[in-house]
Amino acid sequence: MKIVNYSYKGQRPQLGIVEEDTVSRISFEIGMLELIRRGVLPTKTSERHPLSDITFKAPLMPGKIVAVGRNYADHAAELGNAASGELPVLFAKFPSSVIGDGEAIQWDSADTTQVDWEGELAVIISKRARHIDEADAMNYVFGYTVVNDVTARDFQASEEQWIRAKSMDTFCPMGPCVVTRDEISDPHDLTITTKVNGEAMQSASTALMIHKIPALIAHISHFLTLNAGDVILTGTPAGVGKGMNPPRFLADGDTVSVTIDGIGEISNPCRAIDS
Repeated sequence: MKIVNYSYKGQRPQLGIVEEDTVSRISFEIGMLELIRRGVLPTKTSERHPLSDITFKAPLMPGKIVAVGRNYADHAAELGNAASGELPVLFAKFPSSVIGDGEAIQWDSADTTQVDWEGELAVIISKRARHIDEADAMNYVFGYTVVNDVTARDFQASEEQWIRAKSMDTFCPMGPCVVTRDEISDPHDLTITTKVNGEAMQSASTALMIHKIPALIAHISHFLTLNAGDVILTGTPAGVGKGMNPPRFLADGDTVSVTIDGIGEISNPCRAIDS
């Protein structure tokens, strides 16, 4: 099932189920977080709209976002770093950075000039998870979505903590939908494609993840509680702007898109603001 948070003709956002080129409003007047917490898949109503007539909103506002660094060896290598070792490299990304499909990625050009893209598969947790065994971990997955882990590389290089580099407002485009776990037979057999102004920058399989999703959930849950609606970003493959020669970064007027098989595409314009 593909579930979206959408607005029709400027009306308040609501949840719907996508089927081909239409969306049907669900029978519950609730948001995505509450839907996940209830643990019951929604049913649709007779109210339907063409996808071309709706505006996608961010699918949910997570309680927390746990991100995984250097989880693709080729990405670590392109930045001159060692790949993740026995344990995954983790960092947090603030939920206030989340935006939806079509919303602008914005930054102050006086603060950063090295805004980069990172297309990633995101995992959405279905229920409270603490001290979970790897063999049972997938039972705690509600579904998947697409994320662009936008990063200010100059902040990342100059500061030991990645808070500013990763968590600036608008630096976490997410969407366009949540695909429930049963729809994706193997989340480690999906292609991530990132394009800037239509030019392919990243194209790689999630099979290249070093630490797979069950291992990530098990590891994270052993030192913090994951709650329904929390999001895990599973890392990005090679092809980011910082790894190019010469490096290439997002500029005012660019459009960056991330597509993952079976889930969909998010596309966001870029706006550099002069303070």
